[in-house]
Amino acid sequence: MEECISVFDMLKIGIGPSSSHTLGPWRAAERFLAELKTENLFQNTIRIKVALFGSLSLTGKGHATDSAILLGLSGQDPEYIPIENISKIIKGINKTHELVLGNEINISFHPDKDIQFNKNFLPFHANALTFTAFTGDKKEYEATFYSIGGGFVVKEERINAKKKSAIKCAFPYPIDKAEELLAYTISENKKISEIVYENEKSMRPETEIHQELMRIWKTMLESMYIGCHSEGILPGGLHVRRRAFDMHQNLIGLSNYHNPQSWLEQIRLTEVKFRQILKWVSCFALAVNEVNASLGRVVTAPTNGSAGVIPAVLMYYLVIENHDAGEKEIKQFLMVASEIGSIFKKGSTISAAMGGCQAEIGVSSAMAAAALCELMGGTPAQVLMAAEIAMEHHLGLTCDPIGGLVQIPCIERNTMGAIKAINAAELALETNPKNAKVPLDKVVDTMWKTAKDMNNKYKETSEGGLAITVNMADC
Repeated sequence: MEECISVFDMLKIGIGPSSSHTLGPWRAAERFLAELKTENLFQNTIRIKVALFGSLSLTGKGHATDSAILLGLSGQDPEYIPIENISKIIKGINKTHELVLGNEINISFHPDKDIQFNKNFLPFHANALTFTAFTGDKKEYEATFYSIGGGFVVKEERINAKKKSAIKCAFPYPIDKAEELLAYTISENKKISEIVYENEKSMRPETEIHQELMRIWKTMLESMYIGCHSEGILPGGLHVRRRAFDMHQNLIGLSNYHNPQSWLEQIRLTEVKFRQILKWVSCFALAVNEVNASLGRVVTAPTNGSAGVIPAVLMYYLVIENHDAGEKEIKQFLMVASEIGSIFKKGSTISAAMGGCQAEIGVSSAMAAAALCELMGGTPAQVLMAAEIAMEHHLGLTCDPIGGLVQIPCIERNTMGAIKAINAAELALETNPKNAKVPLDKVVDTMWKTAKDMNNKYKETSEGGLAITVNMADC
């Protein structure tokens, strides 16, 4: 049995453009600082070097991995740092060659020398980084971390120790597989969201669950709002023009809405036809991932590269399907989505560096399909079927970002994942689960086998696919 994975592990607030290549290294830097303090080495540290390996090295520049490390070592929190401070801090370090370690002590730091990009892969995981601290009394302290997707960071020895000790999940309803989840819903006569809620209540007060779920939704809504109200060119050198702004203006006209909530309510009042539904869903997804691509704040769902799918589908439900829906339905949606994501994480991967884009867009589409299906009245069996349908039609999807940037084809893929999720939910609602031929657990297994068979050049390395057939210089 794996460790307990909370809703708030699967849905994290952070800075773009990548959960595995930006948020993960940022958190790894924070953890390294904590280790230095535990070892009583922090105050004597005079220099730090960082080595990136594998996918972190190959696409690190395009994913702002180096910037994330600078911010993490500086003691900044990705959940709360003011967005406008990010470029100031990074420019300051590059200019002065000094870094305020943990926001406490000044050390010398030359990013071009002290962050090394090594294309070789370490055996444990494709996303590896090693920190080395040097102290005034010539001591060295080294630690290697692995960013395994979705902002999750582990150390190899910790994982191996957990396997040996066979730690059991302390949830009242521990879940590794979809069949276990379904069995709980039957024996307890509960919805999937209710099972998830019972697990969360075993870890934290109900008021905290409510506050944190709504903070996650507020961040999702803000990222859609900001994306729909921001125009221009995305950073990185591909010269990608933001499209959510133009699409939003074509759908609703000039914006007179001064906050995300009033904007949502105005959209609810807009008469929408089928073709416009497709445009709205696409607009919501584009908006989030354009914010993500510009180092904005989004929610990993389950990753930053796939951050637009779940907000777009939830927004679809709120503005198209049910104008009376509110906090209850929002929390229900997020809890179901997170549980499906955790099943994929435990049985396969949510890291594109390990499994290609099926691990990001595919999983996010499955999460959104399941959550929407429950809100639309689906039984637990239909909810799991919706997740299975969504993933089945993402199997084998590669990760081949041009220039290592989370832009082409990543941003558009979120629109496709969202539309597929809605379609999958509708198909599941019209199907008797007894007639299903492929259970969700089989698709999870298949996805992992596909990931292992996939050539490494299609796993977030920018060494295959669109990344080499399209010349960045011509963009």
